[in-house]
Amino acid sequence: MKSYLVDENGYYGEFGGAYIPEILYKCVEELKNTYLEVLQSESFKQEFELLLRDYVGRPSPLYLANRLSKKYGCKIYLKREDLNHTGAHKINNTVGQILIARRMGKKRIIAETGAGQHGVATATVCALMDMECVVYMGKTDIERQHINVEKMKMLGATVVPVTSGNMTLKDATNEAIRDWCCHPADTFYIIGSTVGPHPYPDMVARLQSIISEEIKKQLLEKEGRDYPDYLIACVGGGSNAAGTIYHYIDDERAKIVLAEAGGKGIETGMTAATIQLGKIGIIHGACTFVIQNEDGQIEEPYSISAGLDYPGIGPIHANLAAKHRATVVAINDDEAIESAYELTRLEGIIPALESAHALGALKKIMFKPEDVVVLTVSGRGDKDIETYLDNYKKETL
Repeated sequence: MKSYLVDENGYYGEFGGAYIPEILYKCVEELKNTYLEVLQSESFKQEFELLLRDYVGRPSPLYLANRLSKKYGCKIYLKREDLNHTGAHKINNTVGQILIARRMGKKRIIAETGAGQHGVATATVCALMDMECVVYMGKTDIERQHINVEKMKMLGATVVPVTSGNMTLKDATNEAIRDWCCHPADTFYIIGSTVGPHPYPDMVARLQSIISEEIKKQLLEKEGRDYPDYLIACVGGGSNAAGTIYHYIDDERAKIVLAEAGGKGIETGMTAATIQLGKIGIIHGACTFVIQNEDGQIEEPYSISAGLDYPGIGPIHANLAAKHRATVVAINDDEAIESAYELTRLEGIIPALESAHALGALKKIMFKPEDVVVLTVSGRGDKDIETYLDNYKKETL
């Protein structure tokens, strides 16, 4: 059977690969030749599992949302990644990557961040492991995610504002790659999503796969079967989505629904709906769908959510969309805001703006009463309160 997971050459179907400047070839090759050996070693597994349990606070609960279920006429379970230490799924990946970095003898850590959650998670593990930490963040995102910036500084990280492009995630990633080109020997780049050159998309997906591993066990306990009818997650680069679907990717009984950022509408040009609008191209070292103009220049994306504001998509998700294994829906800003308030009022859970896009997908699906749905709440909404207040209109409810 053909798998939707990565092949031995670093591709998901026609997507993926490693398109990198020569100066980084040695770094990426070294990582490619090391990561699986490390991930499969007993010493890594023990240390990773212990930190996930005692530091991150896993397993994260699988919560049956009764009032939300009633509203949508099915059984909706929420995978509560918002309850992890630092408030999102990002910490699963940074704990794993810093353990790999340490085993490779790297002393300096760099990262990019959009919404700031990955930056905070990276700064957190660098404090834990006593490593130097430099986080690149677009100036636009620094302004809209002020609290996360202060957290990173408090944790001892250097936050570098990026003023190129529209000063968001794509531009922060460009700068982080430039830094890596200048310091290849001692620096480890902790990428925050299933993007970048191989082996990053696979490595991040494997580290996040703790999410679907837990879902299997938790569903078996609650439903007497270990698979849902639907898996729903938001997707920007796609790490929480990859983690949610990893152990189900080849199990066709579980339908996959990915919610990307529609922004102000996919026809407006103010959008980050990469799968709907993208054409095949290269971004940050991987072949994937990219929002680009006729000349192949990358277009500036837009989303109210800093974490989904990216003109590319992880190659794992590009392939799922191209092969029709996943259904992709674009959720506009106002739909995400409305869905966030709905969850808050029905279940007393304030989701991150990114997760609110996944919740927005519920309205786009016709569920049957017997359907079991697992939706990943990838992060909590503390960081987005200002945005919610600025954009909430009484008439939306």
